[in-house]
Amino acid sequence: MLRDRLTRIAEPVLHRVLDHPFWAGLRSGTLPGEALTHFVEQDTGHLLPAYARALARSAATAPDDAHAAFWARAATGTFQARDRLRDAFTELAPHLGVKAPADRAPADPLALAHCSFFLAAAAASPAAAAGALLPMAWFNQRVSQDLAERHTPGSRYAPWIALYQPAEGYAHVVERCLAVAEEIAERSGEDGRERLVDAFRQAVRYEWTFAESAWTRPTWPV
Repeated sequence: MLRDRLTRIAEPVLHRVLDHPFWAGLRSGTLPGEALTHFVEQDTGHLLPAYARALARSAATAPDDAHAAFWARAATGTFQARDRLRDAFTELAPHLGVKAPADRAPADPLALAHCSFFLAAAAASPAAAAGALLPMAWFNQRVSQDLAERHTPGSRYAPWIALYQPAEGYAHVVERCLAVAEEIAERSGEDGRERLVDAFRQAVRYEWTFAESAWTRPTWPV
């Protein structure tokens, strides 16, 4: 079953992501403020818009109307979530003692690679798109849940963790995303199924690199 295969790929990396110093520091309140600002700049300024555009392209090219409608709703929801998160963080930043996100912060090397991957997969095939898009939703749900359950109450970033939680019903969206991926795999044949799995595996790796990017804040060589 495809779901079981994807779970075996995702779970080991998910545990590494949850234990990453970025997310661990956010839970405990010890994360350097500049790391959180960098995360919000890259997430709302680059990654979420690229993800939304990849969803929109998947909607435009989906041969199945139900899949097209789902991807289109997800694209709109992603843009809305981007705006909500950025506005909320900008308002909250002074209370957290961190800088508000810059209006035009450039994409760092890891974030640019992640964004480029989304857009390339969406242009490749419905199967590649489904595999590439699923992990961000899957990991976002699990990371957000973990933040809510394991953060230190009253710690520095507790107010942001509360605001970072996805909208009610997000678990159903993730489940539908997984179902769409399974449906696409069934219709794509063995070659398409392997393309989906390969894209999923790479997207899972990028979920780790995004935490690493926020933690290390890589810059381009001058």
